[in-house]
Amino acid sequence: MNQQPLILPKAILFDMDGTLTQDTIDFELIRAALGIGQEPILEAMSRMIGDRKTAAEATLLKWEQKFAGESELNAGCLDLLDWLTANGIRSALITRNTRASVQTVLEKHGLSFEVQITREDGRFKPHPEPLLLACERLGVSPGNAWMVGDWKYDIEAANAAEIRSVWISHGRLPRPFAEEPWLTVRDLCELASVLKSGSNAV
Repeated sequence: MNQQPLILPKAILFDMDGTLTQDTIDFELIRAALGIGQEPILEAMSRMIGDRKTAAEATLLKWEQKFAGESELNAGCLDLLDWLTANGIRSALITRNTRASVQTVLEKHGLSFEVQITREDGRFKPHPEPLLLACERLGVSPGNAWMVGDWKYDIEAANAAEIRSVWISHGRLPRPFAEEPWLTVRDLCELASVLKSGSNAV
């Protein structure tokens, strides 16, 4: 991010797991239950067929619902979302998760987003399509939106969509992936400070 004065976005697109909620999903446990290796879960499942795919989808849904039910918000989440609402900055939730799991998380924590994009809506991150779809539904141009996420898929999707990418590092430095974000902040509290002050994050 350069040192020019910060222009606030008209909309912020948020990842869910690890961004708004704490990163407690045990992907290794899920991979073991599905019988797949280190390949990303959804990509591995996309090549399954027949009964194996049906069984894998049911197993994944079970684990996703379990982790959604156990989810806890990251510090500063509610304050940030309240500030966005109060200042007329629109919001969307974009996740590789299911709509059912999203609803579990939203209902548990009393959250609300104008737009929710899940994997049932078509292509998922790191493809830029879900981000562009969210912008379209919000009625904002990609150039007036930020994408906030904690993993490379969020940053890759945002950069491909020409949306400003904000990486929540959670102190993981150096960055564990190659794709370069437009802005790096440690957590949602720091992101809120950046937005509220109109200053650049260090």
